[in-house]
Amino acid sequence: MKTVWRGICNQWDCDEMGHMNVRVYVEKQMEGLAVFAHALGMPHAFAKNAPSTIIPVDQHIRFVREVLPGRPITMQGCLVEVGERDAVVYQELRHGDGELAACFRTRIAHVDTSSIEPFAWGKRVRAAMADDLGTPPEESAPRSIDPDAPGIPLTDISIDLPRSLGVPCIGMGAVPAKHLNVHGWMEPQWIIGRVSDSVPNLLHGWRKTVAETAGGLRMGAAVLEYRIRYHAWPQAGDLFEVYTGLGDVIGKTHSLYHWVMDPVTGKPWATTRAVAITLDLDARKAIPAAPEALAELERLAPKGLGI
Repeated sequence: MKTVWRGICNQWDCDEMGHMNVRVYVEKQMEGLAVFAHALGMPHAFAKNAPSTIIPVDQHIRFVREVLPGRPITMQGCLVEVGERDAVVYQELRHGDGELAACFRTRIAHVDTSSIEPFAWGKRVRAAMADDLGTPPEESAPRSIDPDAPGIPLTDISIDLPRSLGVPCIGMGAVPAKHLNVHGWMEPQWIIGRVSDSVPNLLHGWRKTVAETAGGLRMGAAVLEYRIRYHAWPQAGDLFEVYTGLGDVIGKTHSLYHWVMDPVTGKPWATTRAVAITLDLDARKAIPAAPEALAELERLAPKGLGI
């Protein structure tokens, strides 16, 4: 695999849990993807006025070990498969001692920057891709989320569904210009970032109760695994609303479906699934939730959404 990024986790990359926020993982993944684009013969893909670029379409992320401030981390990547106009890229972040921190499997599409419509790879790029095919290590395999499971048809994803189910809107806003890439679309890391910023509106009180019931522990949270389907790209001034419903509850983990929607058109910007835990901030271990707490969680975030 090629080395595509190297740096550290800064203090300002971390959230209230003391570890690197999910938004920053994707920010570094996208920077690594831009480096990888050079190796594929697309050095201008992320430059202003480029005729074509690559965008994430469907992404799976596993957060394996916490990344803490000041710790050195390195990213490597390879191609897993190549299609006529798309490909699957594997990227991994490792700590300085070689331990796996996080891994990404991202289906990317080759698109025209004026229309965001996919079109075929050029012959020179396809030739370069042949040298970058590889096999991800077994330790990076998906665990709780199947990245290849069929998603909901785009025509069936409407803002009317969560509203009709009583699924709460936990976040909303308008896209600022500073969150756009050089092509004028919202950068991918801000999709997961806006979801991350919204979740406390739903779960802060619930997680606090779970921690208190477990013995007055200091409460936090951590995401273990994520899948994001990107459906459309907001531009400056576009509105978004985040709706969150409960998925499976297995052991100490709970699964949440987050729909990032356009309230003007009723169509999706992105649909996501996250597997998370309530975290003991001192022991850095998962806190199990009692049955009555899980019943309350389903009341707060009714089931019925998917990805």
